[in-house]
Amino acid sequence: MSSFSQRSSADSLKPFFHPRSVAVIGASRNRTHIGYRLLESLQESRFAGTIIPVNPHATEIAGLPVFPSLRAVPGPVDLALIAVPPDAVLDVIDDCAAKQVSAAVLITAGFAEIGKAGTPLEQQLREKVRQYGIRLIGPNCFGLMNLDPAVRLNATYTPAFPPTGRVAFASESGGIGLAVVTAASRLNLGLSSFVSVGNHADVTVNDLLEYWEQDLATDMILLYLETIVDPQRFRQIVERVERKKPIIVMKAGRTSSGQSAAGSHTAALATNETAVDALFKQCGVIRAKNLEEFLALATGLSAQPLPASRKVGILTNSGGPGVLCADSCATERLAVPELSKQAQSTLAALLPPTAALRNPVDVIGFATEEQHAKAVETMLKADEIDVLIILHVSVRAKDNDPVAAGITRGISATRQATGRTKPVYICWMAEGDLERTFTVDGETIPTYPHPEIPARIISHALAYEAWRRQPTGEVPSNPDVNLARVKSICAKALSERGTGWLTTEETHALLAAMKLPLVQGAVATSAEDAVKLACKIGFPVAVKLASRQIVHKTEIGAVRLNLADEQAARYAFEAIRSRLAQDHKMEAMEGVLVQPMLSGGVEVMVGMTRDPLFGPLLAFGLGGIHVEILGDVQFRITPLTDRDATEMVQEIKGYRLLQGYRGQPAADVEAIEEVLLRLSRLVEEIPEISELDLNPIFALPPGQGCKIVDARIRVEKSSLVV
Repeated sequence: MSSFSQRSSADSLKPFFHPRSVAVIGASRNRTHIGYRLLESLQESRFAGTIIPVNPHATEIAGLPVFPSLRAVPGPVDLALIAVPPDAVLDVIDDCAAKQVSAAVLITAGFAEIGKAGTPLEQQLREKVRQYGIRLIGPNCFGLMNLDPAVRLNATYTPAFPPTGRVAFASESGGIGLAVVTAASRLNLGLSSFVSVGNHADVTVNDLLEYWEQDLATDMILLYLETIVDPQRFRQIVERVERKKPIIVMKAGRTSSGQSAAGSHTAALATNETAVDALFKQCGVIRAKNLEEFLALATGLSAQPLPASRKVGILTNSGGPGVLCADSCATERLAVPELSKQAQSTLAALLPPTAALRNPVDVIGFATEEQHAKAVETMLKADEIDVLIILHVSVRAKDNDPVAAGITRGISATRQATGRTKPVYICWMAEGDLERTFTVDGETIPTYPHPEIPARIISHALAYEAWRRQPTGEVPSNPDVNLARVKSICAKALSERGTGWLTTEETHALLAAMKLPLVQGAVATSAEDAVKLACKIGFPVAVKLASRQIVHKTEIGAVRLNLADEQAARYAFEAIRSRLAQDHKMEAMEGVLVQPMLSGGVEVMVGMTRDPLFGPLLAFGLGGIHVEILGDVQFRITPLTDRDATEMVQEIKGYRLLQGYRGQPAADVEAIEEVLLRLSRLVEEIPEISELDLNPIFALPPGQGCKIVDARIRVEKSSLVV
């Protein structure tokens, strides 16, 4: 999307957040009805504009004059809040068009979320607002807020009004939206704006991201998602926004299904959740695994600077929580370095003789306010650490206030002396005082109930900062490929046989057209042909079944390796043919593939399956028969950039094998990355390819490239492929 289009999309949403007048259509005198609660929320938030109730059966509600219809309102209306029965909604949209209302929030439920009964009505709604050029949030939504003190818009049906801050939040669940909005005050989480998107009949999360990208009041974005509308557009927008503003997402729906019918290793390993993780990783999204982590990340990353390194200092008044915190840091690959002799000497002069000084620093249970203040100051000034976690377990309730005062003093003194450069997180474990918040000279210090939480926040923050610092990846063009030849092969196979796996010869021809490094070899249809090919290639050879119907050849004994002479090659052909005859599967045999035996190298695999929503999903991992057992696989959504390919290879657990391990030579990693990039181009350009496995690929030493030993490619009519 062009920068002009981005601005136009963002500009169309401004009436939602900066209206001068808001009409509540369906305003009610009944205090339990949503139409009344919307008015109440607008009034209690002290909305800076004009509130206009619309109800044909009333003249006054909540002290406000009521109009019988939107058309009867004398002045302009910027935003319409609609809370009428579903069968009245389309007429209200007509009224909005007649009144030239450019933005509407449809609270009403009873649309696509109830299934077939409501889907046609939602489609009519979508067509009508697009016809009129009205932007619509909803239906079936909770409303929206703008916390700007100059606006103070609470267009929801909850009176909760969070503190003002610089975090925008969009939720596809009204319940989750309500939970976060109501918790914001307790957590001291400041919001710039909030939107419950409901069924996103018109305005989607993608639209809101573009608005918040340009919103000067927003520095961070929170998303609760149950689906991802238009994943390709989502990816483009998020990759751009993440360069300036971190995005934290909690994505529901982690279940997997449909794997039992998978025809390849890649399809067996991939789930929709796999695709979501791959997309988020490529975009730099910070993903929260549950609501507790979602809120913790929101408070931690919005209130504190990003850490400069993985070096963490831990200050505690109890050994156990300090150990748990240190363990969590180790799990997240954070360092807890020993403090310098100078820092330990300073602490020793301040703390009791039994205090632990190395890091974690244990000030002991009855440390005074002054001791806490000086210990915090000393650790924050220590060059050995770039992040400080402070843990407090309440020994006596009367100690909580002086401990909190000491912590606050220490942070304040250090900030004044050195500036706000090192993030600080507090774990406050004080029964009866769990909701205590810490604000130091206007700075919020995030506070959590458990010692393991801060390490997760720091780890996410570091991963985000590392992603943001990397250059934008590029998608190579691969001008040497012959896509016309590939399309011809796929079209011919579909015309002759329909959906299914390509033959061995078709597969080899397709890979050759993509300039992919297939190992030398050919198909033999008789024992004598197998012997001739083996002699031509040179012993030792491998002989394996060539079949587009049988997936796992090793399971039926149809792979014979290290054949040293003609007799062995002839016997291999006959043995494979006899086994298929025994199993009554002779029709599945195209012949045998005769290949040279490769020595050295690391076996890896590359595959692709198409996700119904996200499209082509590429996989890379260790290969051979162990791929499904080990599950050491990385996934990415296409198109791959050169950076994506590099990360896929480097992030598998077996990457050490590719670097050279215990005297074994390293692998040609650049050649593997080239295979990934060419396959990305292939599956992007040829939608008829629905599934693909290259396994194994022998990754040879640097400079020697890699060789594809076995390959399977499945094609479908393009109309069946998303």
